[in-house]
Amino acid sequence: MNYLWAGMIAVGILFGAFGGKMPEITNAALESAKDAVTLCITMMGVMSFWTGLMEIATRAGIIEMASKKMRPLIRFLFPQIPPGHKANAPICMNFIANFLGLGWAATPAGLEAMGALSDLEKERREKRAPGPIRKPGVASNEMCTFLIMNISSLQLIPVNVIAYRSQYGSVNPAAIVGAGIVATAVSTAVAVAFCKGMEWIKNEEK
Repeated sequence: MNYLWAGMIAVGILFGAFGGKMPEITNAALESAKDAVTLCITMMGVMSFWTGLMEIATRAGIIEMASKKMRPLIRFLFPQIPPGHKANAPICMNFIANFLGLGWAATPAGLEAMGALSDLEKERREKRAPGPIRKPGVASNEMCTFLIMNISSLQLIPVNVIAYRSQYGSVNPAAIVGAGIVATAVSTAVAVAFCKGMEWIKNEEK
């Protein structure tokens, strides 16, 4: 990625130099730097508000209640995870944060979930627990499913996009909500179908 971005910047500068657009490139770089700082301040406020709200919801027991309601979904997506395993809670937290469009709040829960799923693989290797066992360093089925679900990320409130639109002067920043729900619902449905399809194929190969 570093080489890709560096190459794009270099090509843009060279194209501007040969096209006599260097003053415009310089002005654009300065304006973009100013906009980046302003956007960071705006997003910091939004992030602080929503992560604080998530913390309040957690301490009030709302997240725990929502996690209990999500257990059938977690069981459907991750049938090989034991019901009482420690991976279930961070997976639920990650899904809830993504539902609300809180990518910042979802990331720590996602890292915790991946760590717990890695521990689950170690337990399988050591205790020969039920479920397919992978070699060390190879992602398990649960890890792959979680990653795909996290990327597809059904969002009911796309906070990031709303904040971006508000920052850049949109008349109605929240107008994206309907389209966002439809788009992420489709991507999530495709992700679930893909994961279950691969799970079925692997079961057929055994």
